[in-house]
Amino acid sequence: MKSERNLTLSDLAKLAGVSTSTASRALNNNPVIKLATRERIQALAKEHNFSINAAASRLRTQRTNVVAVILNLIEHTEQSINDPFLLKVVGDLNQALNDKGYELLLSNSFMAKDDWYNYFINSRRADGIIVVGQAKSEQKAIDAAKAGAPLVVWGDSNTQSNYPIIGSNNRLGGKLAAQHLIENGHTRLVFLGDTGHAEMNERYQGYLDAHKAAGLTADPTLVFPIDLTSQAAYNAVNETILKRGLHFDGIVSCSDMVALGALKALKERYISIPGEVAIVGFDDIAMAELLHPALTTIRQNTRDAANKMVEQLLNQLNGEPAFSDVIDIELVVRKSSV
Repeated sequence: MKSERNLTLSDLAKLAGVSTSTASRALNNNPVIKLATRERIQALAKEHNFSINAAASRLRTQRTNVVAVILNLIEHTEQSINDPFLLKVVGDLNQALNDKGYELLLSNSFMAKDDWYNYFINSRRADGIIVVGQAKSEQKAIDAAKAGAPLVVWGDSNTQSNYPIIGSNNRLGGKLAAQHLIENGHTRLVFLGDTGHAEMNERYQGYLDAHKAAGLTADPTLVFPIDLTSQAAYNAVNETILKRGLHFDGIVSCSDMVALGALKALKERYISIPGEVAIVGFDDIAMAELLHPALTTIRQNTRDAANKMVEQLLNQLNGEPAFSDVIDIELVVRKSSV
């Protein structure tokens, strides 16, 4: 055996009776390796005065232990990274990645180059990519997956794709939101959301499903394909009331931030909520229950979603099959609708 001063990672692995890659991961405290194994190998390294060079280790394993998280925003949108729901998703992803020994590299679709594979994977910036949102174009994700990038997308899991998509049951969420309003006597329902967006269109289809189940015909003039921001919702509600008066008694919003804008517009006109107009949001962001009135909404389990996205990405990194999955949703009833 070599002197301790010249001990290599391979030598240490042989002493521990494990593979070189297992020894490297154990020394880097990667949770993929069982705690007992990590502690045994780390103790052995200490006993033999062995220390590992993290940069050299990454070169040997061809892993950066970094995952790029891209916020795939719609072009020309005013939505930004400070959107509370996006912040919640990113926070949960960061925790899920850290739990698996990975770091998060945050970007957005405007900052990231068109060729995601070469920019993130080929250049060794990251081992894999998680995309938050399908926006209106999936071409960048399709191209990256075709080039071989390990990739998972948060979006509409019903979309046919060459990569796994993790997403909530958006259609059921839209149906539950509209059904709740209809059951409480509101039948002239506005839909606030861009139906050209895959996830929002699923919520809109659920909105239509609820009307059909109740024997109602949805009024297409009550559908407003707006940007995913409070300001866009505020403007849309103001403009339609100015033009047509209060011709609706309920609002299904594609997000809580959109619902917030609608609430503001109605309250400024002294319209009773939920007496004259009831509102349901989507996401259950932290401020939803702090609004006045507190917002009825569709809760998405972002922690569960983050864990599933990381799981499916790691499956790809480890050469295992990866699959799309659907996250359960829940109607949370508060004062804005009853």
